[in-house]
Amino acid sequence: MAVYTRVASEEIETFLQQYEVGTLVSAKGIAEGVENSNYLIETTKDRFILTLYEKRVDPEDLPFFLGLLDDLQRAGLPVPPAIKDRHGQQIQQLAGRTACLIQFLPGVSVSHPTPGQAKAAGQALAKMHEATLNYEPRRTNDMGLASWARLANDCGEAELDKIEVGLADIISSELRFLEQHWPKDLTVSAIHADLFPDNVLMLGDEVTGVIDFYFSCTDFTAYDVAVTHAAWCFSDDGSVYQESLSAALMAGYHHARPIMANEFAALPILARGAALRFLLTRAYDWINTPPEALVTRKDPMAFLNRLRFYQNNADAFTL
Repeated sequence: MAVYTRVASEEIETFLQQYEVGTLVSAKGIAEGVENSNYLIETTKDRFILTLYEKRVDPEDLPFFLGLLDDLQRAGLPVPPAIKDRHGQQIQQLAGRTACLIQFLPGVSVSHPTPGQAKAAGQALAKMHEATLNYEPRRTNDMGLASWARLANDCGEAELDKIEVGLADIISSELRFLEQHWPKDLTVSAIHADLFPDNVLMLGDEVTGVIDFYFSCTDFTAYDVAVTHAAWCFSDDGSVYQESLSAALMAGYHHARPIMANEFAALPILARGAALRFLLTRAYDWINTPPEALVTRKDPMAFLNRLRFYQNNADAFTL
């Protein structure tokens, strides 16, 4: 979450009149994240998240995202649906951007998860996959393997090497490896594809919310496990692998939805792909984020460290 587009309180107050949500009490920009503009909205009735879609989110994909949230909520999973206005519409326009008003969920995202929290996150991910095996429509992963060479090219060799000397060559070599070894014929479902700790709300060891589905797509469930493993099982800078979190995350997932032998065998390659994907998107944002944006840039080196770990530790995954 972040703020790229600034919206005056008066505009938000007028926007809320389309809904049965009370009147505006306060609106506060949320600086965390890098993708969309987000405001925490408090009204006389409740709390909400106002999201204005920027950058990588194509408004034409919103029916996929919002329909997925509606389906997951009906399946009993703790996800935040988009609020419908008085005419039953979820997708709006505000300040020249496509926008939605999202239900606020209780809980906090944890900075330093415990094994118990990692286990609960794994269980929640497994339940989501099980609930969406037959979800229609389908959406191609536009941040998947086919996009990474283009993204590296968009960053530019010179700019990548300003982040770390030799980074462009590291990325090029890894891309060649992954293109040759990427698995096929694994189970697919609708996946989250971005399940970092800050996208999971918790009270103690209980998951109270899974949020930010704007990279969700149809892809390998095992790839989603690999993304989540890379997100949860390292120190923030990626320099320290936390085996206890890995064991708990994998146990939580496997208990709720068994990982098949071919999926387990593919995890080391998928994890390298997950690390490269976030290395590339963080590098791109590091290079291109405008200085006036109210947004916290995230260090791409944290995922270069993860990539190096996965390259050298194919046995990191256990069940």
